[in-house]
Amino acid sequence: MTNLTRNLKRLALVMLLPLALGACGINAIPTKEEKAKAQWAEVQNQYQRRSDLIPNLVATVKGYAAQESSVLIGVSEARAGAMQVKSDASITTDPAAFQRYAAAQNSLSLALAPMRVLQENYPDLKSNTNFMALQSQLEGTENRIAISRRDYNEAVRDLNTTLRTFPQVIWARTMYASSKPMELFQATASAQSAPSVDFAPAGAAPGSAPPEPAKP
Repeated sequence: MTNLTRNLKRLALVMLLPLALGACGINAIPTKEEKAKAQWAEVQNQYQRRSDLIPNLVATVKGYAAQESSVLIGVSEARAGAMQVKSDASITTDPAAFQRYAAAQNSLSLALAPMRVLQENYPDLKSNTNFMALQSQLEGTENRIAISRRDYNEAVRDLNTTLRTFPQVIWARTMYASSKPMELFQATASAQSAPSVDFAPAGAAPGSAPPEPAKP
């Protein structure tokens, strides 16, 4: 009878141990870490979508406003710079690498700003269905980028808080010592105000009409 009681106690302990560990949050860190990584993948996906739209947008604008070469070159160079920066999930725990990535994407956002008002200066461009479709896709992608960044930040805040609070901090310092706090996207100073855009050609008087658009 004593052996049976001892065996039953051992069985109960084996069955209760996973529940006890779960209640202590042993699985919280890897679960939240994977969620944050998934949100990061969505950020990358939306930035890639934006990058894929740009060549066609630049080509369309060039057919109607080739004289805006500085704008077109700026967008192309900013896109190339953004694509060269490392963007895999490892940068989310590397402050310097994360800042380089965020800065490159912000530079591309600023370079794209003039493209949004070109249609007002070039009526023929505004009537081009391909350009308007690309602009609409770009605006939709920018909205999805903002949403994906917000969702990523929320997931990261949750993970980072978990890594610092009891009882999960015990697991963070033992079983999950390799799990590090992840970086957050920050609003840039330039995001607080709209960029100033002037498409008047060199030597033209302020407020003068833009030159006749080049025909494709």
